[in-house]
Amino acid sequence: MHARTYRLTAGAAMLAAVGALAVAPPAAMAAAHSGGDRQQQQGHGNGTGTGHGNGHGQGEATLPLQVLAINDLHGALEPPTGSNGQVVQDNADGTTSTIEAGGVAYLASALREAREGERRSVTVAAGDLVGASPLLSGLFHDEPTIEALNGLGMDVAGVGNHEFDEGYRELQRLQDGGCHPVDGCYVAGREFAGSDFPYLAANVVDENTGEPILAPYSVQNVNGVKVGFIGVTLEGTANIVTQEGIQGLAFLDEVETINRYTAELERQGVHSIIALIHEGGYPVDPAYNNDCGEGGSGLSGPIVDIAEHTDARVDALITGHTHQPYVCAIPDPEGHDRLVTSAASNGRLFTELTMEYSPRTHDIVRTSVAGTNRVVDREREPAADLQQLIGYWNELAAPVAGAPIGWISADIPRSGGDSPESPLGDLIADAQLAHARELDESADLALMNPGGVRADLVYAASGEEGDGVVTYGEGFTVQPFSNTVNLLDLTGEQLLSALREQVSGANESSPKILQPSAGLTYTLDLSRSGADRIVADSVRIDGEPLDPAATYRVAVNSFLAGGGDGFASLAEGTNPVVGNDDMAALAAYLTAQSSAGSPLAPPAADRITVLR
Repeated sequence: MHARTYRLTAGAAMLAAVGALAVAPPAAMAAAHSGGDRQQQQGHGNGTGTGHGNGHGQGEATLPLQVLAINDLHGALEPPTGSNGQVVQDNADGTTSTIEAGGVAYLASALREAREGERRSVTVAAGDLVGASPLLSGLFHDEPTIEALNGLGMDVAGVGNHEFDEGYRELQRLQDGGCHPVDGCYVAGREFAGSDFPYLAANVVDENTGEPILAPYSVQNVNGVKVGFIGVTLEGTANIVTQEGIQGLAFLDEVETINRYTAELERQGVHSIIALIHEGGYPVDPAYNNDCGEGGSGLSGPIVDIAEHTDARVDALITGHTHQPYVCAIPDPEGHDRLVTSAASNGRLFTELTMEYSPRTHDIVRTSVAGTNRVVDREREPAADLQQLIGYWNELAAPVAGAPIGWISADIPRSGGDSPESPLGDLIADAQLAHARELDESADLALMNPGGVRADLVYAASGEEGDGVVTYGEGFTVQPFSNTVNLLDLTGEQLLSALREQVSGANESSPKILQPSAGLTYTLDLSRSGADRIVADSVRIDGEPLDPAATYRVAVNSFLAGGGDGFASLAEGTNPVVGNDDMAALAAYLTAQSSAGSPLAPPAADRITVLR
C-alpha cells in the first residue's frame, strides 16, 4: 500500500498545483456508431475466413454484421513511442517494413472510418484496456482511458488480468462510476461517470457464492441481429496480479466457463456467440499481416488448446494477453475451422471481422466469417473530440509528468533481442539495489520481473524537455504498477530455487527471466530442459560462488515478494523490510547517476551468459 500512497500523494500535489485552473471539461463525445439501434441484455450475476455452415441454406437472404475488436490497450491514450508504437508489415517482395501506429485519437478515427456504411456494427475488446498505463491515465486511476473508450464507441469488453491491478472493487468503480475513494474527484463539479459499456467477467467468481463479480455475458441487439458475447480472463490471473486486490476471488477454467454460458445463451435462443478471451498465442511471424498457416499451424501458445476445446457453437474467438497480432483459423471440436484473432497492443491495430447472420436460424453463418487486422497508422486525421479529451487530462497531469528525473545517452530498451536479459531490466534492478542499500547497507542483489518493465526509455524527446531527458511521465510509463521495493533474507539454496523457477514449474513452457542487478552472474543453458537450464555452479554473487547455506539480503518488488509470476521461493523470504515504491527508486537512481553533462549509458546486459 505504500506505493499506492505515493501515487496518490503525487496526484494530490499535482491537483493542488492546478486547483486554481479553470479547466473546462471536454465536450460530449459522439460514439460515432453507424451500426443502427443497439440494445444490451447482460447475463445474470490478413483476411482469413472459416468454414462451417451453421445452418445456412443455399440462396437464403442474410444480414451483414461487422465486429471491430481491440485488446491490451493499457491506457495508451497518446501515440506510444519506441517499439510500443510500431507494427511490422510483411511485404509482397519478401521484405518487411515498420509502420508507426497507435494513439487513441487515431484509433477512434480508424474505427469510425471502418463503421462507415455499415448498418450493423459492434465494437468489442478482450481485456487489459486499463492497467500498466502511462502516467496520463495511471495518475488518475485510468478514468481518462474509460472516458476515451466511451468516446470511441466501445460496446462491450471482457476483463483481463490488468483490470485487477488496483483490485476488483476499483474495477467495479470504473464500470459504475463515482469519484475515487481516496483521491476523490479531480476537478470540482466533475464526477467520473464510469463506462458506457459493460465489463464481462464470466470466470471471475466470489469464492463463497460461486457467482461472477460482473456480468458473465452481454447480448447485443444490433439492428435486429442478436449476438451474445462471453468475457473471460486467463485462469492463471491470480498468479500474475497482486494478491491483495483479489482476495476472495477464484479464476475458473476458460473453456469450461465459456461452454457453460454458451449453453445458457443457447437456451435463451441466442445462437450467435462470440468469446472475448484474455489469453493468447504466439505467431511464428511477428508481422501484423502474417500467414497463420493451414489449421493455424503458425500459432502456438495456450489459446490453441482453448480454441480446440471451446464449444463449436461459439462462432469466433477474440483474444489478447500476449500482445501479438494474428488472424488464424483453428479447428473447433467438430473439426470445422473457426476464426481466432488478436490485435497486438496499445491501440496499434484493430481487427475487423465481417460475417453474415441468418434470420432463419438466428445464427452467424460460419462460412462467411472473415477477419483482417487493420493498422492504426498516423497518416489519418485524429479524432478531434479524443484529442480534446487527452488535452484536458494532459493539462491536469503536466506539473507531474514533465518534471525531469535524469539523462540518458541513448535508447535503453526493455528487450535484449535474442537475450532474455535487457539493458532496461538491468538498470531497474540496479536502481532497486541502490535503494535497498539505503535501507540496509548489507543488501547483496536485486531481481526484477521482466513483465514489470512496460516500455523502453527513449532518447528522443517526447515533448519539449529535449533529447536525452527522462521525465517523470516517461519513467512512470516504464514502471506504472507502484510496487514497493522489498528487502528479504533468502538462503543460497532458496535463491538458487528462485533462479530455477524462471525456467521450470509454471514458467517452464514460457520462461520468465528475472533481470539481475550488478554483481549477480550465472549461465543459462537453453540446450537443457527445466530447472537444469540454470547451471548451478556458475552462479556468482560479487564474483564469489553461491553458498547454499549462506543468507543473502535480496531486493525484489512487492509483486515478486508475494510469489508473483510463479516465484514461490521468493515468498519464503524472511526478515522483510518494505521500502519506497519502485518508480521513486528509479527516479532517485537516475537523478543520482546522471546529469545533462554526464548522461547514463545503457547497461551492457551481460550478466547472464546464454548457451544455446
